[in-house]
Amino acid sequence: MVLAPALRVPKPSIARRSAVTRAYSSLPRPYRFHVGTSWEGKLQEPRLRFKGKPFAPETEIGQWRDASLARHKVPAGSHIGEDFFFVQDMRNQSGLSFGVADGVGGWVDSGVDPSLFSQALMFHSQRYFKMAWAGEPEIDPTQEYEEREQVEGWELPPSECMKLAYDGVLRERLVTAGSSTACLLTLNASSGLLRAANLGDSGFSIIRSSKVLHHQSPQTHYFNCPKQLSKAPKSLFRGTIADSPQTADLFETQLRDGDLVIAYTDGLTDNVFPEEIAWICAAVARQFATLPSQSQNHSSDSPSNERLVQSTEDRMVQTMANHLVDYAQKAMAMKNRVSPFERTAALEGLYWRGGKIDDVTVIVALVRETL
Repeated sequence: MVLAPALRVPKPSIARRSAVTRAYSSLPRPYRFHVGTSWEGKLQEPRLRFKGKPFAPETEIGQWRDASLARHKVPAGSHIGEDFFFVQDMRNQSGLSFGVADGVGGWVDSGVDPSLFSQALMFHSQRYFKMAWAGEPEIDPTQEYEEREQVEGWELPPSECMKLAYDGVLRERLVTAGSSTACLLTLNASSGLLRAANLGDSGFSIIRSSKVLHHQSPQTHYFNCPKQLSKAPKSLFRGTIADSPQTADLFETQLRDGDLVIAYTDGLTDNVFPEEIAWICAAVARQFATLPSQSQNHSSDSPSNERLVQSTEDRMVQTMANHLVDYAQKAMAMKNRVSPFERTAALEGLYWRGGKIDDVTVIVALVRETL
């Protein structure tokens, strides 16, 4: 197997609420999470004539889309293509939620913009996760029973959120048709529990001690045809593949300090093997390990040193995400290297050489135990 050229990793630079309806627990969180995102769309073709229009900047989804891209702006990401993503803190900082979606490009032949479905699905996913708890709703045990009954919100696992978000897309008047894969995850800041729901060939991996602990298997109907959430008018419904959110694969596990959780669309995994993902992350981590973990002018447990460490880890996961996207793009263009997509095609008796050009979106989350 011929590997893509090695990447050069650049040297990094050095009161409780009084309202009764907010009677949350004030205990500190045992876990915190550092997140980096990166993306790059495939080379854009001349603008196709779609029947619908992109979400206008003044619409609710358009505003959220533009704000998300601006907030997570990356060097590679000139445009995101048919993919989209979200990263959202959950109620009362009880956990972190994030996800990716890959709009099915086949809708272009019917004059449908595939990006509308994936953007709307991610918008509604973050909308529901924002109001929900990562686990069982927390209460302050010192409150009276009647006050504790007023705690707002509910526990929302990824499987239920996928259904709610899909229903939201079905109600969207600006999304007339389309399909998308979906991968949703939550990380519980109190317990360290990861929960995930994956439908289609997007997915996630867990890296522990530079080894692949878990690599989510894709869901497909047949080669290069993933399971997908769909919406179609009667005129286009015949022949449309439409899967239920209830068919998503579910997964949960206990995370540890130093674990990396990486969510991605198939633009990554069609071109980069799981072991290469782990290698790239390990190479970046080694570079950042050379940085001093403490300031010479502050003690190791001082607030200023804590901020320094957290800032370094934020930059580390962002660098990992950027390098994964960059490596995937290089691998897409290589015809003398066996790619995961080529290997899968061969198993189906089909001929394909080299990488597969596609949009690619990556989210990297680092787990840290704080207590």
